[in-house]
Amino acid sequence: MDPSGTPPIQLQSESDADVLYLQGSWRLEQASAIAAAVAALPLRPGRACVLDGSRLRELDTAAGFVLFHRLDELGFAAASIATRGMNEAHARLLRLVHERMRSPPVAAPMASPNAVQRVGKATLRMLRDFAEHVGFVGETALDLLVLLKRPRLFRLRETVSQFESTTIDAIPIVVLVTFLIGVVLAYLLGVQAQRYGATIFVVDGVGLAMCRELSPILVAVVIAGRSGAAFTAQIGSMKVQEEIDAIRTLGLSPIQVLVIPRLVALALGLPMLVFVGDLAGIAGGMLISTVQLGISMPSFVSRLHNTLDLSAVVIGLGKAPVFAVFIATIACHMGMSVSRDARSVGDHTTATVVQSIVWVIMIDAAFAIVLQALDI
Repeated sequence: MDPSGTPPIQLQSESDADVLYLQGSWRLEQASAIAAAVAALPLRPGRACVLDGSRLRELDTAAGFVLFHRLDELGFAAASIATRGMNEAHARLLRLVHERMRSPPVAAPMASPNAVQRVGKATLRMLRDFAEHVGFVGETALDLLVLLKRPRLFRLRETVSQFESTTIDAIPIVVLVTFLIGVVLAYLLGVQAQRYGATIFVVDGVGLAMCRELSPILVAVVIAGRSGAAFTAQIGSMKVQEEIDAIRTLGLSPIQVLVIPRLVALALGLPMLVFVGDLAGIAGGMLISTVQLGISMPSFVSRLHNTLDLSAVVIGLGKAPVFAVFIATIACHMGMSVSRDARSVGDHTTATVVQSIVWVIMIDAAFAIVLQALDI
């Protein structure tokens, strides 16, 4: 009941419709009285229902919900309910309440998957990504065959530009990382070797470890986080801005324009960076050997020359192009797979770095098993 004593609603029959006069103040404070008044109305669902707001002073969503909830319980269809004589603000509010009530309910949150489900989903996602990468490799191979038949289509300037950014500009960070690893490796080996008076064998360990294993892996990881992420971000941004569609519109192949120059530049540049990493790592080991272990530089170089087999250097350099092909392929494919929003660019860039590092480690493990089986 309104404070003035006016009932909140009054029913009148007019021809073939029931007219509900909403009266007074319809607010949350009067919700219980409004609910009781509406429930007491002898409404007939077979007739049309008209809501008259000419006597209504105030209205909020709670009161509107009470009214429509009762009408819905009685079976009144949305098409059979109309309004008249209502303030425009009140009419908009009633329409909003009615629309929200007819919206489907939000689905209940699903239960959190258990460990087995998470592993299964991750496995399926990995298999799907692998299949997509294989398909992308096939497309790239076909475009490479086209370039072999028509070399003038090869984009030399773009390749040189990518070589500069992926190789020349990466030399400082590669030198820093491998030099410090050489320092750490020589220091740790030296601490143990000093106990047995075998410090000279530190030269063997540093040379073999850096050239055969550590330098290729470290350089590949650095390039995966540096150039691989850059490839994905660049190509992904171009896709978001529809530049790749423009390339296709011009009758050009996006793989020939964007992918192959990056692939060739990285395949040529990574072995050079690995060689630079070999030198920097050995230099770091030489520094510690001279300062801490008392091995002079001429003695270090002489021992390294006598013990470091050329095959170790060749194996390390031979891994580099394989790592480069995998990193460039994953990075370019992830860039091409970006959807047209900025968040997708970030997600795919992160996925590029993670997948590239994982594949580098797996390929290195495969190299180790095969070379061990071949006794190399």
